[in-house]
Amino acid sequence: MVRMTRPSRRHVAMISAAIGMAALAGCAGPVVSAIAPPPYRDEAAAGYDVTWRALVRALAGENVPLRVVAKDSGVISTDDFISPIGVYADCGRMGEVQLEGEAMGSFTLFVVPGRDGTATLIQVNSKMHTHAYRRGGSGRLKTDRVFQCVSTGRWEANLLDSVRRLVKE
Repeated sequence: MVRMTRPSRRHVAMISAAIGMAALAGCAGPVVSAIAPPPYRDEAAAGYDVTWRALVRALAGENVPLRVVAKDSGVISTDDFISPIGVYADCGRMGEVQLEGEAMGSFTLFVVPGRDGTATLIQVNSKMHTHAYRRGGSGRLKTDRVFQCVSTGRWEANLLDSVRRLVKE
């Protein structure tokens, strides 16, 4: 004769918790990160010194916090600064919904004199991540997870437009 036993309360609670976690994980949807673009590259139609001064003036005009300014090696590095997600940063989707909120971003600029001395090459590398996020436009901002973000290219394009304008002055 086979004797039937009832599962213990602890065993039932563990099974219920596992089912609940699986159900919640299924509702959240996967996080899809944005595809990282290559570094932003452009050139200014002016010599190195003129372009360097214009670049520093453009960064100062935008009130960008600077970490490193090394003219002899042609490197400028910014500190992290906060930007709304979607303006300068694309942080991907959670399921089918875009992430919104705030992103932390920093940029490293490399400035190299052109071969003929009449143009200066500029490369901008970006590094970004979420500071506070939410799914879509609803709900409060959360800081429990950090998602990697990529640049939309807008900050870099605006900066180089300012540099082109300033080198003409």
